[in-house]
Amino acid sequence: MKTLVVCSGGLDSVTLAHHVARDHHLAGLLSFDYGQRHRRELAFAAEAAQRLRVPHYLIDIGPIGAHLTGSALTDDIAVPDGHYAEETMKATVVPNRNAIMLTIAFGLAAAQGLDAVAVAVHGGDHFIYPDCRPDFIRSFQTMQNHALDGYAAVTLYAPYVERSKADIVTDGAGNGTPFARTWSCYKGGEAHCGRCGTCVERREAFHLAGIPDPTLYEDDDFWREACGVGRFVAEEVRG
Repeated sequence: MKTLVVCSGGLDSVTLAHHVARDHHLAGLLSFDYGQRHRRELAFAAEAAQRLRVPHYLIDIGPIGAHLTGSALTDDIAVPDGHYAEETMKATVVPNRNAIMLTIAFGLAAAQGLDAVAVAVHGGDHFIYPDCRPDFIRSFQTMQNHALDGYAAVTLYAPYVERSKADIVTDGAGNGTPFARTWSCYKGGEAHCGRCGTCVERREAFHLAGIPDPTLYEDDDFWREACGVGRFVAEEVRG
């Protein structure tokens, strides 16, 4: 499949880019500037495209993001610390973000005659983010089948949607993903904070996968307390 990967520059999407480059035909990486509180991850997405020798498309949807208020990722709201499965993590939801980005991605893929759009949503996202769940992926595919009927046939490829982040780390280790050249932290400091939901999930994933984590964290121990020996791991991950 000639595949366009939606790539934020984070661990999941960069791993997916390497996965597609290994198993399919990687046609390019697509990133979005939606007015997120920092843009460090976008530099890692550009670097991944250069490393994989494919085009990098960066689309500015900041004017749209400016109206999707109420999220700690776009507004002047403190990013909560803790595990993703805690209620406080709902502060990181950007309403309809994936639906907006994927609609644009499908348009680009159709215009370029590509076969698929790949997205790195995974089981650990299900608890907090409704547009990362299997039902959303299936429904979005149905919608796009109608939207592009008679013009193009583009598949939504989401290989991790029923898998855990630890599974992604394992896949990344197998496909040569340079984990140190990815960015997850929501706070955007000089190093990963080690305390926000995505840092905790990242650190936990390496631990569960049994793979050394090359990431530099400002707080390297907080994840143990936040994970509570698996107490907060979402049902989709346990399953």
